[in-house]
Amino acid sequence: MSTLGPLVSGEVGDGRVLVLPLGSIEQHGPHLPLNTDTVIAEAVAQRAAAQVPAALVAPALAIGASGEHAGFAGTLSIGRDVLAEAIIEIVRTAGPEFVRVVLVNGHGGNADAVARAVQRCGAEGRNLTAWHPRVDGGDAHAGMTETSVMLALAPDRVRLSALAAGNTTPLRELAEQLRGGGVKAVSDNGVLGDPHGASADHGETIVRRWVEELVELLKA
Repeated sequence: MSTLGPLVSGEVGDGRVLVLPLGSIEQHGPHLPLNTDTVIAEAVAQRAAAQVPAALVAPALAIGASGEHAGFAGTLSIGRDVLAEAIIEIVRTAGPEFVRVVLVNGHGGNADAVARAVQRCGAEGRNLTAWHPRVDGGDAHAGMTETSVMLALAPDRVRLSALAAGNTTPLRELAEQLRGGGVKAVSDNGVLGDPHGASADHGETIVRRWVEELVELLKA
């Protein structure tokens, strides 16, 4: 089962798992849509839940903590504190029909809020875990990795004519500047990486691996 549908209030059965996608509304360079992270989180959540009968996917929290992208048109953010509290309240209100909640986080900037929520819910005896997509050797933002994934999931949303490389310096070397001034301080076009060479085939390989990881977590 993949989509959150009617349930009997208070019903407990079959170890149901509530899957909550987390995304963002933020710039992704000149070629990717503002909701790229949300599209990815929802797609991975839906594909994985389709393989786990007890999993139900909730509507995504589409606006996340994206303060690091301030200064770029279209970016919206509710901040880390508000996001953490929103997650906590959702988990608190999930009834006994769900034995646990799994967050599918599509945006790295949400990580701090997610960690806070997991810690608080754990302290309250609530079962909350989180999954974050990772690609070894992948670039950080709107580069070949994300562009490939979007070509696999929503090719009509990718403006191939607008592909442009951004700052390709390894993220660890940009960390101090990013903390001080956000993405705007290190990349004029908002891209951290180079989208050239992206392909749907590469993106589908990445997505399949992510789905396999999430399925294992949902079944655990």
